[in-house]
Parts: sequence; structure tokens; C-alpha cells
Amino acid sequence: MRLTLFRRTTSKTAPEAAAPTTTGEEVVPRAGAKGRPTPTRKEAEAAARARAKPARTRKEQTARERADRFAKQQKVREAMKTGDDTFMPVRDKGPVRRLVRDLVDSRFSFTELILPLMVISLVMQYSGSADLANTGSLILMMTLLLVLLDMTFLRFKMRREVRRRFPDDSLKGLTFYAVTRSMQIKPMRLPKPQVKIGARLPETYR
Repeated sequence: MRLTLFRRTTSKTAPEAAAPTTTGEEVVPRAGAKGRPTPTRKEAEAAARARAKPARTRKEQTARERADRFAKQQKVREAMKTGDDTFMPVRDKGPVRRLVRDLVDSRFSFTELILPLMVISLVMQYSGSADLANTGSLILMMTLLLVLLDMTFLRFKMRREVRRRFPDDSLKGLTFYAVTRSMQIKPMRLPKPQVKIGARLPETYR
């Protein structure tokens, strides 16, 4: 009789032991349970912020800053190749600057020839031959004249296109930006040209 009573008591108390108990704020889950409820999105974001703790040492902080700079530089280099405006430097950022770049890249410019022609002219002038020196001076003068005319035409065309497409934007600094880009050899320009010579420009750049 006593054995039967003991067995009945055990069967009643077993489920109660499996139920969760509360100690202060900590909840003890049932045996075999998941352990904790699935975290909500808010809880997951809070956990992610908690993991992003500040560096504990100066060395760790320096390493993080170096890694961040490298990642940003990688994004800028990629943007300079692909023309992605998101990570462009401030100097090249914006639809107006992109329009100016495309305008310069879509036309052949005599300004691209100024550096090689100046080198040829200087070599001829210091060759020791009077005829070659005179020819070199003539080449230099003609080159400068063609470049001046070309830059004047580029400035006129660039300002007209910018005013037509972006009437509310300032023209400050755009002439220098266009001229310095046109003086560079096309394969060496940065950001990389996104249009070919003679290509028709898009109607919108927004």
C-alpha cells in the first residue's frame, strides 16, 4: 500500500518539474525545449549593435580604421572604372560633371595632342639645326593656336549644353574641369570614359 502511494505521488510531481520555473527575471525552459524564443527583428538588430563594440585597444582601433579606408578606396577605384556616381569623389560627383565628362569624351580634341607635339617641338628646337628649330617653333605656335580654338569651342558647347539641361545649376569650375580632362590622353582619363568618340549623349542625366 505504501509502495502504491509513493508511485502515485511521483507521477503527479513529474510534470510539475518539467514546467518552466521563474527565478527573478530568468526563465528556465522545460527539458527538451528550444531554449529561447526566436528573436524578433528588433532583438536581432540590437544584438548586431551589441556586437559592434568599440575597439578595446589602440592597435585594434588602428586596424579597423585601416580596413575601413581600404574598403572605401576600393569602392572609389571601382566607381572610377564603372562610372558609378555613388562612390565618386566630390570633384567628379553629380549629373552635371558626368555630362561634362561625356561631352569631352565623345569628341576628338586637339588638346590631347598638345603634350606630344610640344615634346616634338622642343626636340627640334634643340637639335642644333636652324631649319629644324624654325620648324619646331612653327609647330609649337600652330599647336597652341589650334588648342586655343578647340578649348574656346569646347567651352561654348559645354556651357550651352549645361544651361539647356541644368538651367538651375552653377557653371563655376566646369570650364577648368572640361579643359583639364580634354588635355589628358583618353585611355588615361579618370573617371574612365563611358562613351565613345562620336557617340550620342543621353537626353537626361538625372
